[in-house]
Amino acid sequence: MAAHSVMAGIKVLPTLSALTRNKFGNVGVKQLSGRCFHASAVCARPAHDAKFEGAKERLNTLSEAPGNDVKLKMYALFKQATKGKNTTPKPGMMDIVGKAKWSAWSELGDMSQDDAQLAYISIVDELLGAEAESAAAAEDAGPGVQYEGLKIIREGKIFKIQLNRPKKYNALTHDMYRGIAAALAEAAEDKACSVAVLTGAGDYYCSGNDLSNFTNVTPDQIPKMAKDARYILIDFVRAFIDFPKPLISLVNGPAVGISVTTLGLCDAVYCSDKATFQTPFSNLGQSPEACSSYTFPKIMGPAKANELLIFNKKINAQEAFDRNLVSEVIPHDKFQEETAKRIEQYSKFPPQSMRLSKVLNRSSELETLRRVNEAEAELLEERWQSQECMNAIMAFFARK
Repeated sequence: MAAHSVMAGIKVLPTLSALTRNKFGNVGVKQLSGRCFHASAVCARPAHDAKFEGAKERLNTLSEAPGNDVKLKMYALFKQATKGKNTTPKPGMMDIVGKAKWSAWSELGDMSQDDAQLAYISIVDELLGAEAESAAAAEDAGPGVQYEGLKIIREGKIFKIQLNRPKKYNALTHDMYRGIAAALAEAAEDKACSVAVLTGAGDYYCSGNDLSNFTNVTPDQIPKMAKDARYILIDFVRAFIDFPKPLISLVNGPAVGISVTTLGLCDAVYCSDKATFQTPFSNLGQSPEACSSYTFPKIMGPAKANELLIFNKKINAQEAFDRNLVSEVIPHDKFQEETAKRIEQYSKFPPQSMRLSKVLNRSSELETLRRVNEAEAELLEERWQSQECMNAIMAFFARK
């Protein structure tokens, strides 16, 4: 939306899409592709100040509209600069937007039109200067922090974590576990980020745990390996549990193991129709993780959950949708384009509203999730040291 819409009595609140001459006197607005432009006959008196005219045009170059408080102030200054003191009748009680704009204009009192122009120009200069500084800082920062096996993409208000080992089907190493947890912590603290996204590079979403994490370990090192892996897992899952902003998973292909179980901790899951889902814990002598022993029965019912968590059932995209594991299935050839549009749309929603709503939604089960995470990791530490698990992993590599 062009920021300069605010001056001509355009959008001050999200529910107001455009203003018309009939409702708002001499104000005219033309809406085009989400951007508002001054109608040619908006001013009652010609603006002789070239800087004022230039400020109106320069405001169109803002990439983001200012907040509602600034919009109201600029609307009032624009009306004062072009009309003079507010002498219009006060809008009715039910016209909340109209009353807010009327009050902002009235508060300028007897300010001269020239002074209103200068104040308007000053605000435009400040907005453009702040945006230029922000852009320069972002350019200096480059792509920002990157993590082993991941590609972090920071675009506007979107923080995307892409698993980036396509030749290994995006299997997770211990460094990637740590990197994802660190990236989520960064996104949580990043004031520019309103939505986080997790997806995979290449044909796979994620093939689960890289079983090489368990190889090249001598028998005497197994207890330490299992203990270290336990705490890596706890921190990793805790990052999902505690993440305070919307977290959306884009399952672009097959998903295995922990990449499936963490879906129960995401706020929305969109998958390609080529995606499949499997948690082969029993095949590998292991047990559920990422709170799936709690979230899966809650999401899909105990019997359906047990098919995945105990009996190694592999399900397709439609079955995942039918079991409420995913929000929607999207044709593979449209997946990237469609999900990009949706995430962009979501990122424009009021960030505080989304954050507070998520915190409220999760608060009732936050401690439960943390306890389940600890219990699952404790059991897995035992499983990783069991002969059953060692035999299953060796059999897996023998098949490979």
